[in-house]
Amino acid sequence: MENKKCSFRMIRYELRNINGNFMPHFFGIVFPNMMSMIFTTAIGKQVPDAVRPETMVSIIICMALIMPMSIMFLGYGALYSQEVENEIPLRMHLYGYCEKSLSMAKVIAHLIFLSIAFIIYGIFQEIMLDIPKPAFSSLLCLLLSLYLIGVMFLLMVHSLANIFRKFSVTFGVSMFIYFLLMMLTGMMGISTDQLPKALQGVAKVFPMTYISNDFADFWQGGSYNFMPYIQSCIFLGAVTGILAMYAQYRNRRVGSK
Repeated sequence: MENKKCSFRMIRYELRNINGNFMPHFFGIVFPNMMSMIFTTAIGKQVPDAVRPETMVSIIICMALIMPMSIMFLGYGALYSQEVENEIPLRMHLYGYCEKSLSMAKVIAHLIFLSIAFIIYGIFQEIMLDIPKPAFSSLLCLLLSLYLIGVMFLLMVHSLANIFRKFSVTFGVSMFIYFLLMMLTGMMGISTDQLPKALQGVAKVFPMTYISNDFADFWQGGSYNFMPYIQSCIFLGAVTGILAMYAQYRNRRVGSK
């Protein structure tokens, strides 16, 4: 049987699956907008006028980080782990849909949903908050970083789902990682500088730390040393690659039994 390639119908099918999942809508759209309003209202009144714009921008960037982590990690993990547990990918394979085509359709659909979430978030912040306009290069750098992190997190939880093959285990592990990373990288209202030294060292290996703590500094232009950030992206990419290779190795062993 000839393998069916990724098509618009498959992407539309995956978008319907996303719309039937509560988590991307709440944690990926409602939650970051709600948290940005709470933090900007609570913290904005406590800081001096001179540093208020930079503080507001820092909060907006931190909350924007929640979207790729929620949609591409939590949401996708919950959806795909249920499919794996119910052997839906295997059934789709019997109908001629190869894993590559299915995965591509899922990635494209989630990127579309993530883009919609970004647009809603941007419009909401523009209407509700008075924040400085970003330089084009800074905004482009932020968006590319968010998409890159989102894709890596999707591939990571894809591998975790194939390793555990149980919704409950995959969801529990992904939820633990989600909140742990939010705490370490400054998205829970606690700055990375306020963490113990050992945890600060752990936080520095993740790109979200540099985005939440440093990107506000060149929001309206300026120079920035991207090397530590690039190194953290390479580390996260390496972790993602190792998990993907182990998932393939484990599936081959399970399939050969």
